[in-house]
Amino acid sequence: MGILNSVNLLERYMNKHKPVMHHNLSIAELVQASVWRKEGSLTETGALLTTTGEFTGRSPKDRFIVKDEQTVNQVAWGKANQPISKQHFDSLYQKALTYMADKELFVFDGQAGADKHSSLSIRVINEYAWHNLFAQQLFIRDTVIEPEFTVICLPGLKADPQLDGTNSETFIVLSFEKKVVLIGGTAYAGEMKKSIFSVLNYLLPLKGILPMHCSANVGKEKGDTALFFGLSGTGKTTLSADESRQLIGDDEHGWSDNGVFNLEGGCYAKCIGLTKDKEPQIWNAIKFGTVLENVDRDANTNELDFTSGRLTENTRAAYPLTHIPDAVLPSKTGHPNVIFFLTADAFGVLPPISKLTKEQAMYHFLSGYTSKLAGTERGVTEPEVTFSTCFGEPFLPQDPSIYATMLGKKLEKHDVEVYLVNTGWTGGPYGVGERIPLHFTRTMISAALNGDLQYGTFRIDPVFGLAVPTYMPGIPDKLLIPEETWEDEIAFERKAKELANHFHDNFRRFSSVSEAVRQAGPIIS
Repeated sequence: MGILNSVNLLERYMNKHKPVMHHNLSIAELVQASVWRKEGSLTETGALLTTTGEFTGRSPKDRFIVKDEQTVNQVAWGKANQPISKQHFDSLYQKALTYMADKELFVFDGQAGADKHSSLSIRVINEYAWHNLFAQQLFIRDTVIEPEFTVICLPGLKADPQLDGTNSETFIVLSFEKKVVLIGGTAYAGEMKKSIFSVLNYLLPLKGILPMHCSANVGKEKGDTALFFGLSGTGKTTLSADESRQLIGDDEHGWSDNGVFNLEGGCYAKCIGLTKDKEPQIWNAIKFGTVLENVDRDANTNELDFTSGRLTENTRAAYPLTHIPDAVLPSKTGHPNVIFFLTADAFGVLPPISKLTKEQAMYHFLSGYTSKLAGTERGVTEPEVTFSTCFGEPFLPQDPSIYATMLGKKLEKHDVEVYLVNTGWTGGPYGVGERIPLHFTRTMISAALNGDLQYGTFRIDPVFGLAVPTYMPGIPDKLLIPEETWEDEIAFERKAKELANHFHDNFRRFSSVSEAVRQAGPIIS
């Protein structure tokens, strides 16, 4: 017999077996519990330092959605959205209940979504105290009478692939019918936030709201809103953490008829190479209450070593928005004026910034090109070329055309400027060239935000058809033209054509787009 009501069954099971459950502990209590249970240690900044063991990034091959009457025709099934049966989910759920019966558990009640009219009330149940601290910092704290969705995260519970229908002992399973997310076999905390983001990516479009994998900030004086789309490692958090602007959020937002709102209550910033000079807001946010994942310590001083990738390149800091000075609370703002598509181009051939037409914006949104950076997913050790439609394909349960169509209508209605920004390599591909300096990227972003780029002189890139500025104050002219940064012109042309072919090969899957959008891609001669 199937589970009729997962929330009620969970409550009945817990009342019967009475495990030790700590509800909505304070930040200080969770830090204390984490240290006492030897889950982490305090650092010189006051932050809690933890390690996630074998899993230092997401496990996309272990993520499933339950295929049932509700999702069978609504979910875009495939590599990103693997189906699992209701029977296998029920079996895993029963295993989770049995596993929890004699455990000490930590419970967080809150919500996802700063817009009260469309927020999702959630309950997060954790085996680890530090995971519950992570949930408190990443989601929005609020009183929940009855959660709309429950996340159960049990790193110590492993699946049996032959019995449970999984690909390994690790599993992340979403059931929209039962309104439950089950996570087991991995201690990587990011699975919790990305699971709720996937839930909202399914639910919000049904309400006419566009969910977006982007960061957002707003000008302190002009009130101009900017969005930064991009996959992990492309600079969403870094570039939106701007002392001259107010932060809305660093990763996940919704765009309704009223404007943009954050889906989270905190930030999840990459820490590799972090310095106070380059990223002062993130640096200063690492204090008491912040959770650090897999950051190394200096062998001699025992102080935090942000340069080390010994455990992973995907080192992280999870902290609340209140750790960022002048962050907008509640985290809502108006419609965007400017949108940036961020890509870390490992080929080293895309311009550092270029202005897009509406058709080009739709083409690059659907393409979602970047280089998947080391550590962001299990098994990725160096940059890999990837196309992640809408800059968030692993978290999009519905067909990508639904999100792209919504974006196109909003771009036209609100007359938004769109720029493609390469935060990756120049002067050669990864391993040969160098990464574009952050201070140059910030200068280019500022020029786009203050309107300086609107009336400048542009040249059209001969391969990608992009409008590239020929001059920008504070930027070396040579940097603006990628081929001029390469020593070997023939090698550049060969690499540019190689990337252009990747674009064309990927875009063949979008058969229903207009010819104008299709023609907005790279030019292959």
